Amino acid sequence: MTDLEERLGYEFQNRSLLTRALTHRSYAPDHNERLEFVGDGVLNCAIAVALFNRFPKLPEGDLSRLRANLVNRDSLYLRAQELELTGQIRLGEGEQKSGGTTRPSILADAVEALFGAIFLDGGFDAARAAIDRCYASALSAVNPATSGKDAKTQLQEWLQAKGLPLPEYTIQAIDGEAHRQSFTVRCHVQGLARDTTGQGSSRRIAEQEAARAALTELAGAREG
Repeated sequence: MTDLEERLGYEFQNRSLLTRALTHRSYAPDHNERLEFVGDGVLNCAIAVALFNRFPKLPEGDLSRLRANLVNRDSLYLRAQELELTGQIRLGEGEQKSGGTTRPSILADAVEALFGAIFLDGGFDAARAAIDRCYASALSAVNPATSGKDAKTQLQEWLQAKGLPLPEYTIQAIDGEAHRQSFTVRCHVQGLARDTTGQGSSRRIAEQEAARAALTELAGAREG
């Protein structure tokens, strides 16, 4: 079993499905786009079931918004980082040179392709188990009161409700070459003992991570 399979909690019987799931169209004709198509459907179904069971009284509209927030590209990109997919996807030479190894869209698509590959190899129960495993922390953090709202929006609304100034985001560093940069952003929130930071392949992602860290700090301060 590979390290990736251990992180997924699933061992492939048909190894070619795993290889195809990690193959971008720039590398070979037998690439992962069809698996991505299957994985998108499986992911939406598995997350729908998870939310249905977790929130038995929540109406359909709220469930749909929660699901959309969990299966969007940013969320899938975070799952790709947790699965340590960077560098594991087979890319053509041109795509590699243009920074494809860290491109959020390529990594997010590969996550869906992996779920599709597991479904074809082991069935829905196996795919659902892998999805539940990969989304465990994200599902546990779901709050219907903030359904569909990203971290920056949640932080802004919380501060406004308290009559506090809005957060200030500052770029601390931009590392890497122009085609594969990594951004570090600082978030300053009045009332927090220290600023929080976030990192990502774009300023927007880094700001979201910094805001998410600030929300965690505020939650800890309230509990304390």
